[in-house]
Amino acid sequence: MKAIEVKPDIYWVGAIDWAIRDFHGYITPNGTTYNNYLIIDDQVTLLDTVKHDFAEITIENIKSLTDPSKIKNIVINHIENDHVTSIDKIMELTPEATVYITQKGRQGLDRFFDTSNWDIKIVKTGDTLNIGKRTLLFIETPMLHWPDSMMTYIKEEKILISQDAFGQHLASSARFDDDFIQSASKVELEDSVIDYYANILMPFGQLIKNKIADIEKLGLEIEIIAPDHGIIWRKDPSKVINMYLDMADGKADLRVVILYDTMWQSTEQMTLPIMQGIKEEGIDVKVIKLRATPLSIAVKEFWRSRGCLVGSPTLNNNLFPTVGGLLTYLRGLRPKNRIVAAFGSYGWGGGAVKQIYEELKHMGLETVEPGIQVKYKPSPEDKQQCYDFGREFAIKVREYHKNFE
Repeated sequence: MKAIEVKPDIYWVGAIDWAIRDFHGYITPNGTTYNNYLIIDDQVTLLDTVKHDFAEITIENIKSLTDPSKIKNIVINHIENDHVTSIDKIMELTPEATVYITQKGRQGLDRFFDTSNWDIKIVKTGDTLNIGKRTLLFIETPMLHWPDSMMTYIKEEKILISQDAFGQHLASSARFDDDFIQSASKVELEDSVIDYYANILMPFGQLIKNKIADIEKLGLEIEIIAPDHGIIWRKDPSKVINMYLDMADGKADLRVVILYDTMWQSTEQMTLPIMQGIKEEGIDVKVIKLRATPLSIAVKEFWRSRGCLVGSPTLNNNLFPTVGGLLTYLRGLRPKNRIVAAFGSYGWGGGAVKQIYEELKHMGLETVEPGIQVKYKPSPEDKQQCYDFGREFAIKVREYHKNFE
C-alpha cells in the first residue's frame, strides 16, 4: 500500500504482510502489518522501520513523500526483528541521520548491525526532541515487552506511537479503527486485541497498569494511538486503553474452556459428559482439541474464560506431548485469576493428571482437586462421574468469579 496520512504531514509508511501465518511460533491467521511513521517537518523524522523482508516497500513509501536523504532523525522504539531489521538499508540512504534509542536498545542494536559509523543518541523518559513545528517526547516502557522498549509522543499532534502496545496481528486494507469497523466488524477488531494481549502481553499486566498510570501523570492528551502492528486508533483511543486495563486486571467471562488431547479417544469421550455437566449449571463452555488447534488460539480461549479444564491421556507415565506443550507455553505467560482442574485417562499406569496439577500449581493458579481419571474406555458409570465433576467444577467457577465482579 502507498503512504497514508495520519495527520497533516504525518504518514504511515509501513507494510502489510497478508501471508504470514507463523509469527515466531504464534499463529497469525489474519496476517499482520509492520507500521512505521514519517513526519515531514523542518527535520524530517522516521519513527521505526519494518521487518527486513519489507524494506523496499517502506523505502518506496518514503520516496513517495520525500528524498530519504533528507531524513534527519530516526527513532527506534523497539529492536525486535520485525521492527528494526531494515534499518541498515534505511541508513544507507540517510547517512547523516541521527538514531534515537534507549540504552538497552543501543546494546541490542550493536549486536545486530555494525553501528560504528552511525550517529546514535541515547534517550530516557522525559527527554524531548524538537524537529521544527513538533516536539517528540520519549517514554521508556521496559519489558513492554522487551527491555529496550519505549514509546514516542508527538506533543502538538497528541499522537502516541506505542510500538507493540495496543497493537494487533491483523492485515487489512483499512488503516484506522473506524475504517476497519465499517468494512469488517467491531467484534473482529476487539478479538484481535485480546488475541494479541493474551499471547504476548499477558505476563506484564501490572507493568501495563503502572505505565498507563505514568502516562496519565504526565498529563498527556491522546487523540491517536499508532502502534507498530495492526490498526491505528483514531476514533476512540480510550477504548483500547480501557481494554488493556481490564485485561491487566485479569478480566474474564463467566465461562469454562476445556483444553485436551487424546490418544485412543478415551480422554475425548470424557469431555462430552464434563461439558454437559458444566452446561447444566448454566455456564457457557468451549471444548478445544489441542492437536487440531494452534496453541495461540487455545491460549486466547483460556484467557477469555474464568475456568479451565485440562485433559490428557497418560503416555509412558507422562503427559501427552501437546498438553505438555500447552502448559509450557502457559507457564511462560504467567496467567493469573483463573480457576483450573485436570482430567484424563490411562491404561496400566497413571501420571498425567498429577503432572497437570503440578504445572498448574507452579503457575500459582487456583486449583480444584483431585480431578478425575478413567482407566481405559469410560464406562457409563465413569461418564456419570464425569458429568458430576463438570457440575461441581462449574459451581466452583461461579463462586470464584464473584471475586472479580
